[in-house]
Amino acid sequence: MPNYTAVTKHITLPDGRQISIETGKLAKFADGAVVVRLGDAMLLATVVSQPSSRGDVDFLPLSVDYQEKFGGAGNIPGSFQRREGRLSDYEILVCRIVDRILRPMFPKDYHYEVQVMITLISADKTVQPDALAALAASAALSISDIPFAGPISEVRVARIDGKLQINPLTADITRADIDLIVGATADSVAMVEGEMNEVSEEEMVEAIAFAHEAIKEQVRVQLELAAEVEKSHVKREYPKYEENDDLKKRIHEGVYEHAYKVAHSGNPSKAGRKEGFGAIKKSLTEKLLEEQPELDMKMFGRYYSSAEKKAIRDMMIKERTRLDGRALTEIRPIWSEVNYLPGAHGSALFTRGETQSLTTVALGTKLDEQIIDTAMTSGYSKFMLHYNFPAFSTGEVKPNRGPGRREIGHGNLAQRSLKKVMPSDDENPYTVRIVSDILESNGSSSMATVCAGSMALMDAGIPVRAAVSGIAMGLVQDKETGEYAVLSDILGDEDHLGDMDFKVTGTEKGIVACQMDIKIQGLSAEIMTAALHQAREGRLHILREMAKTIAAPAAELKPHTPRSHKMLIDKEYIGAVIGPGGKVIQQIQKDTNATVIIEEKDEKGHVSIYASNQEDMQAAIDRIRAIAATPEIGETYKGKVRSIQPYGAFVEIMPGKDGLLHISEVSHERLAALEGVLEVGQEIDVKLLDIDKKTGKYRLSRKVLLPKPERAADTNGAA
Repeated sequence: MPNYTAVTKHITLPDGRQISIETGKLAKFADGAVVVRLGDAMLLATVVSQPSSRGDVDFLPLSVDYQEKFGGAGNIPGSFQRREGRLSDYEILVCRIVDRILRPMFPKDYHYEVQVMITLISADKTVQPDALAALAASAALSISDIPFAGPISEVRVARIDGKLQINPLTADITRADIDLIVGATADSVAMVEGEMNEVSEEEMVEAIAFAHEAIKEQVRVQLELAAEVEKSHVKREYPKYEENDDLKKRIHEGVYEHAYKVAHSGNPSKAGRKEGFGAIKKSLTEKLLEEQPELDMKMFGRYYSSAEKKAIRDMMIKERTRLDGRALTEIRPIWSEVNYLPGAHGSALFTRGETQSLTTVALGTKLDEQIIDTAMTSGYSKFMLHYNFPAFSTGEVKPNRGPGRREIGHGNLAQRSLKKVMPSDDENPYTVRIVSDILESNGSSSMATVCAGSMALMDAGIPVRAAVSGIAMGLVQDKETGEYAVLSDILGDEDHLGDMDFKVTGTEKGIVACQMDIKIQGLSAEIMTAALHQAREGRLHILREMAKTIAAPAAELKPHTPRSHKMLIDKEYIGAVIGPGGKVIQQIQKDTNATVIIEEKDEKGHVSIYASNQEDMQAAIDRIRAIAATPEIGETYKGKVRSIQPYGAFVEIMPGKDGLLHISEVSHERLAALEGVLEVGQEIDVKLLDIDKKTGKYRLSRKVLLPKPERAADTNGAA
């Protein structure tokens, strides 16, 4: 029998729960494989790297996949095939948070394909697996022979009832006013993503620092694990970059001053700057090829990019100015417009510099809610945001293959931001879908989506609690001198050559969401705090610019927006409103052109009615009230005679509700029979006199609604 000797290490969380990391039992053909467990949640992480690289690859071909197995949660997929299919948006978001911290940890000259696969093989409803995914991936890499500058880890930090907690229970997260995933090495924070309830910059920095302390312990345990796995002791060899110091110096001398000058020219046009830098590269390439026809173009490209990057970064730090001529804290010019698309329920066009978002809001009924079907959760969502980034927005030609991981990630950040100011279900009965189409892009398109989405919601008349704006912050730091420049509202080029991409969204009161990627080690809390405060000033400036276009939600919905109405009916009448096989509710919808939806909650029938005009809305309301209303003693009803008996008539005062109109209550005159007085089908006004407490039968009167004859009045007066 094979000997599966497992090595296991444990991490104790602040609340006493234990995370175990085990290797040696599963997936032994992988270069590294571990099982991470917390409670009943188990994640299998494997990593494999190809032994050879394609000659034309000059980057790290890293792929990270995270998938949840329905069987591990005791569920069967709801798809037609009844099997796991393409990754859900949630799974893709987990892939992204792992990828973003792992990618910078590989050597820059390691160009061998690496595949990291993380699988939730057992689920625990009290444990959120996204907080364990990066730990599992890092542990698998750490015990392998793949070159890796880790370990790293990620944890969830949440502030619940005023107290910061690490990887809290799922049920407790709903009470959190800070919910962040923080990724770091033992030395520095590298990734932050999450949402908050309008918190201050200091509160956010405190939460990040608290998470980092927990990560340090998880890194230490991974090192202990790797020390006991022989394979990890010697990392695999691979061809390193060839170096040519003379060529490197020559290229630096030929590039630096010219690139510094172009960078300092302050050309506001992306195309103009590209042309300026392109001319430098073209001139130097031609010159060197004349001197060295056998010039290694890959080496040239690497040295050229390094020299150009250093020139631009040095210019920013020394001159305290930007590629487009702005000051470090200056926001690009903003212009915006609402109600741009007359057919949408709400729309906004937001342009900041050379980045532009055209965003729409569509309001639907409960039938339009998004179905959520994952291994861990199932249900419905009534708030959606989709972000589209077509190739033409950057002047490129690419096939449209649907949203990629980047688009899903950017859309999720914007959705998180705007979700924080959405009204409650009682205030907003609609299903809301926001769509941002990026028409121009030169940095911060996800933040433009937040701004445009906020304005479009207000244009649609959704009673949001506050306006939300977003800003992307950058950083350029000189490692040797320690000097740095924090950049507000970064360009695409500044994102590429900078050391940090820090997206922050918030209201006037505080931060609601963030997404941060740090490309250097050792970023201090001082710099992070400075960046956050600078972001706040920029965020407030953008909010003021947005308010010039629209400062509050529209008082009225657009004329073509479906109207909505909610009403409660007693549980016992739900079946009567629906009818056999839905016959009654279908007829109501057909007759009134309204959409009627009924749910049973809290022992009541919750009825939602949607109609395109008030007349149809009122007609549907009246029909439902007629079915579900409870007759009240003393009220007058227009009834229909259903049958006539010797002792009186049965009159339907509401659908399905008949009462007895005794012969003595038909008229002030004494009647021997009702022939000639009432007819079946006749409509008459009657008053409900009493409801028998035991039988629930209704006693009606027509007589009390008729004027008394003169003789009867005189007799009564004489008496």
